[in-house]
Amino acid sequence: MLGFTNLDYAALAFFLIAWVGYHAALELTPAGQKSLNKVMNQYRYQWMEQMVVRENRIVDTTILASLMNGTAFFASTSLIAIGGVLALLRSTDSVLPLFADLPFGEPPTRIAWDVKVGGLAVIFVYAFFKFAWSYRLFNYMAIIVGAVPVLTNGNREEALAVARQAGAMNAVAGKHFNRGQRAFFFSLAYLGWFVSGYLFMAATAGVLIVMWRRQFLSDALDSAMRQSNV
Repeated sequence: MLGFTNLDYAALAFFLIAWVGYHAALELTPAGQKSLNKVMNQYRYQWMEQMVVRENRIVDTTILASLMNGTAFFASTSLIAIGGVLALLRSTDSVLPLFADLPFGEPPTRIAWDVKVGGLAVIFVYAFFKFAWSYRLFNYMAIIVGAVPVLTNGNREEALAVARQAGAMNAVAGKHFNRGQRAFFFSLAYLGWFVSGYLFMAATAGVLIVMWRRQFLSDALDSAMRQSNV
């Protein structure tokens, strides 16, 4: 009824397995503890613990503002992408003849096209909610940062406890931001489905390899690990 072939279903299943599997490997397995995201979480906690010794926290608030601005940018970009996807739904009659003239792949039916575009919209909506929630969490973190007392001889445990709370909120905000970016990366692979199932699977595999290398085999990870071992 939808006009999908067995290849389409296989490519979509591969896409979903790749996304869910990467998420599970990165966030739910011991191997994920060695990823770049986890290493950077250690720096988030160290940042908050170092903050307690500073009476003037302009540097900390500037960094926090930078994180919030970056998150807001991606949230706004998600809304723009959603608007673009909705525009695609209105231009189905103009787009389908273009795909019919392509020398590779099968031209989609109208229903198949609408379903594919709807799936892309779901991805960007998911990304928006992740970025918007991350932005909100960074706001909460800013409130906790404001509550962190300056370290003195008599309040060390209290100051460090509140600083660790801020670090935990920082890590959670970063986790949701990373999930939103992950959705952006996989949306690029999803675009391959509009051409053919083979390209969809190839693009998914390519995105998966790139993200895996950045998390576990990148020079950024080597740099962060060297710094954390000093």
